[in-house]
Amino acid sequence: MDICADILRVALDGARKTRIVYQANLNFTILHKYMRRLMENGFLTQIEGPHFITTEKGCQFLEQYRNLIVPLKG
Repeated sequence: MDICADILRVALDGARKTRIVYQANLNFTILHKYMRRLMENGFLTQIEGPHFITTEKGCQFLEQYRNLIVPLKG
């Protein structure tokens, strides 16, 4: 879930794969695996060629993720 949240967080305003790789601290192999799942489930979508953006469903996931994780770290 942490990796999914990192990818969705980076793509909130739209991002290319390279930006996601660096800001989420991943490699391209892992990124492709997770992006495929996120796109298949409607959390992430591709826009304007190489750009990806978090969908409304992805934003809802991030909100629920924050509500779950923040109390654990608090």
